[in-house]
Amino acid sequence: MKSETSRGAVRLENVTKSFRGGRDQVLRGVSIDFPVGKLTYILGSSGAGKSVLLKHILGLLRPDSGHVWVAGKDLSTLRGRELARHRMVFGMLFQNAALFDDMSVFENVAFPLREHTTLNEKEIENKVTKSLSILGMTGGYDKLPNELSGGMRKRVGLARAIIREPSILLYDEPTTGLDPVTRTTVDELIETLKRELRLTSIVISHDIPSALLLADQIAFLNQGTIVFWGTPKEFQKAEHESIRMFLDAERRTVDAFQV
Repeated sequence: MKSETSRGAVRLENVTKSFRGGRDQVLRGVSIDFPVGKLTYILGSSGAGKSVLLKHILGLLRPDSGHVWVAGKDLSTLRGRELARHRMVFGMLFQNAALFDDMSVFENVAFPLREHTTLNEKEIENKVTKSLSILGMTGGYDKLPNELSGGMRKRVGLARAIIREPSILLYDEPTTGLDPVTRTTVDELIETLKRELRLTSIVISHDIPSALLLADQIAFLNQGTIVFWGTPKEFQKAEHESIRMFLDAERRTVDAFQV
């Protein structure tokens, strides 16, 4: 199947996952095929299973049943170094950017190249500069993370995520806990990478405004199952009770600020 062989393909087939000896079932037969080269938001309330789903895509967890296909490989068949090598198809932006505090902007972005490639210093410099430039950073490469604003730290984290030219880019709650200005900045960065790189991008979030603004497709996870899959416009019209509650809560928040 084409979705299994494409380097940017991610597909889950009837994935289940339980914890505590089966007493806590988190994923209940999740099947989803992420469009190659498109941006997909996975929305859902806290505890819906979003983070567990992301860990399956990364191969950090193995399903109790079902399959997780990433770039032509069933992750359940991979072990050790083979799995580690296959994860090279991913770039990842963590919620807090996860920068090394004692490394400069340049060294943070260069870190994956130094660890996983044999590039010389000139080649590393060119790649770091290119990645940072895509995200609007043309200077300040010698600064430490604690000298950067929240938005700038996200830029550096994203530059590091794309430095090895991944085919799949994952975002873990990229706007959670951010002030409105920084959240807008992060949305603009996600939009920039969507436009410039056309990667298969998956965003784990509960940020409805960002999803409606940026997503090509939205999946809604409720109690371990995908109860909606479609465009942002279709999502706003969805009749599932959990989605209506989710959207209504967002509207009440917006209305409160308008009083």
